[in-house]
Amino acid sequence: MQLQKNQLEADNETLLKEHERKLAFTRSIVENSEDIIRKLADFQVAIPSWALGTGGTRFGRFAGGGEPRSLEEKIEDIGLLHALNRSSGAISLHIPWDIPENAPHIKALAAQNGLRFDAMNSNTFQDQPDQQLSYKYGSLQNVNKDIRKQAIDHNIEVIRYGVELGSESLTVWLSDGSCFPGQLNFRQAFEHTLNGLQEIYAALPDTWKMFVEYKAFEPNFYSTTVGDWGQSYLYASKLGEKAYTLVDLGHHLPNANIEQIVALLLMEGKLGGFHFNDSKYGDDDLTTGSIKPYQLYLIFNELVEGMDARGMNHNTDMGWMIDASHNVKDPLEDLLQSVEAILLAYAQALATDRTALKNAQQDNDVVSAQEILQQAFRTDLRPLVAEARLRSGGALNPLGLFRDAKVREHLIKARGSKTVATGL
Repeated sequence: MQLQKNQLEADNETLLKEHERKLAFTRSIVENSEDIIRKLADFQVAIPSWALGTGGTRFGRFAGGGEPRSLEEKIEDIGLLHALNRSSGAISLHIPWDIPENAPHIKALAAQNGLRFDAMNSNTFQDQPDQQLSYKYGSLQNVNKDIRKQAIDHNIEVIRYGVELGSESLTVWLSDGSCFPGQLNFRQAFEHTLNGLQEIYAALPDTWKMFVEYKAFEPNFYSTTVGDWGQSYLYASKLGEKAYTLVDLGHHLPNANIEQIVALLLMEGKLGGFHFNDSKYGDDDLTTGSIKPYQLYLIFNELVEGMDARGMNHNTDMGWMIDASHNVKDPLEDLLQSVEAILLAYAQALATDRTALKNAQQDNDVVSAQEILQQAFRTDLRPLVAEARLRSGGALNPLGLFRDAKVREHLIKARGSKTVATGL
């Protein structure tokens, strides 16, 4: 389904007067509102191809209707999201869930929808139907050399697909680890994994980056071979200048100070990418900003401060992507909510009075520092986010228009009520 331009413009017209009233007030209290709007308009968040269908758990999956049946339909869905919010202009593929059989055709279809290809993602945490050897006891860490080679070859194959599509980065997430003490030798597992990553790294084109993703637990529960940001940083440091740590908000132990992790990785020039989601208990993969919006703002506060300190471009020098599983929501509605929450937290960080905050920190004025942060967080900056969308040709109320246009009903009519998208 494609959203008609006149349909979008007509919906915006009904909301414009109220929007302008709210925008005028926000501008009156936020001094750098124009700069914030411009940066919001430039900011893009990649949508993963596997997030267009209903997610699930190990207990079951309750598929929704109208799910995309092919990579082409997934691209069309992300194009629809981008038409609504103008901030979803990139797609991230997971191989072999979404193999581009005809790369020129897929690349052209993405361009028609205003999309580029973000990071490519490899998969050595599942056994595929035609796979010769099993990853039951790990992939790059495996004691079996042939299994390690199979995982290396798969990652190199993913790079080749990415080159054909114009991607410039590879994300490697490993479920490798152990469930019981004594199951594996920690040092040997690290060395095997490093050796495998080095072979993959050697296959990277000159302009590419490698993101090494970490996760504290699951599916292994006693140890994880890339278990935290320190281990990821260690791998990335040993690999070379094209290797970076990737932070997934859900891949931490409870109450981890993610904003501090971000600050230190930025300081070392080793923060390469971000996976957005939210959680209450663990890697819950919930809608971004739905559980801990203040934490999301604090993370963005460190991102903006750290990137500015290094002279980085906020949009192009970091990989931004959503990684979520929509168990009970319409996936497209969930993604619209997540992008909105990301942009709002980014706007709050841009609105933070950095000079006043720095002075408060230098004076050890803890109360003032808290007040400065919470002032930015509590200020309603949604009108600035909406204005950035409007100027870029998007909808003032993307979720409202999605529902008013009965997008899901149209997708069900076109695709059926029992379709199941590949992926999670």
